[in-house]
Amino acid sequence: MPVQKIGDVIATSGRLDAIARQAQRLRDLQQLLFASIPPALAAASRVGNLNSGTLIVLADNAAVAAKLRQLAPRLLLHLRDSPFEVTGIRVEVQVNPHKIKAEDEFTKRPLPPDAIQEFAKLSDALPPSALRSALARLVARRRGKRPA
Repeated sequence: MPVQKIGDVIATSGRLDAIARQAQRLRDLQQLLFASIPPALAAASRVGNLNSGTLIVLADNAAVAAKLRQLAPRLLLHLRDSPFEVTGIRVEVQVNPHKIKAEDEFTKRPLPPDAIQEFAKLSDALPPSALRSALARLVARRRGKRPA
């Protein structure tokens, strides 16, 4: 079987061509949307679909969704002049699994030995108090000893 370019395969398949056109439309709409919202919101959201004039925007969390809902009237005004027929905006929360970090990815960074020594000096210089005992426990844990 001869090797074909992916563009040729998509162009000859009506169904794939329709999917490719829809994906291009959504990408263009997303770029237009991102140009009208702050970069932090753009990084935490994406265009989901455009159904019957309603733009579906997916937010990574509830806080981003709330802010996008506040901006929806302004966004509609901005999108009104676009080639897309956007008559409404619906914001949904959909967690992006690629942005979630597993607990095992977080590592406890060790304190430098001189920092531990400084905490020990500070602990010794303080009068008996909750702070002094907390610092003593911190130093003992970081030195690998059980606190007294």
